[in-house]
Amino acid sequence: MKREHLEHIIRAAGAIAQVKEIIIIGSQAILGSYTNPPKNLIVSMEVDLYPPENIEKADLIDGSIGEESPFHETFGYYAHGIGPETAILPKNWKDRTSIICNKNTNNIKGICIHPIDIAVSKLLAGRKKDIAYVNILFKNKMIKKTDIESVLNELSPKNKKIIITSINQIAE
Repeated sequence: MKREHLEHIIRAAGAIAQVKEIIIIGSQAILGSYTNPPKNLIVSMEVDLYPPENIEKADLIDGSIGEESPFHETFGYYAHGIGPETAILPKNWKDRTSIICNKNTNNIKGICIHPIDIAVSKLLAGRKKDIAYVNILFKNKMIKKTDIESVLNELSPKNKKIIITSINQIAE
């Protein structure tokens, strides 16, 4: 996925939900912090998102421009309308976001979670593809173990333990 594709999805999702802000979580949120990240971080054609002003409209977005929709078939990428509970994020994730808002988004704000928060959510999900993604972040020096450690106090004790175990297994 390219940044322009994400901008298109932000514009379309905002128009469908009739909102001015869209939260982007998941792997493609990396495009909020890096306009040209390593290619192996942007292989997904899916953008996990929700409209914070009206979370219920995530289903409408998913049905309109989601997987196997005419939008997906036409452009080759799509939105996955989700709820905020889909990803476990550190308490202060909102303080670290980056915003994509320009004429390509029709001035709809695409609020992208920070790479640190992407890594935390992926480590907590613990799937093989998520661990591989976090490894790529480390190898490209986009995050460091100390970055992850700096947000540990924003997590529950259970999730903190999972993160500590996970990052100790990942080679920087």
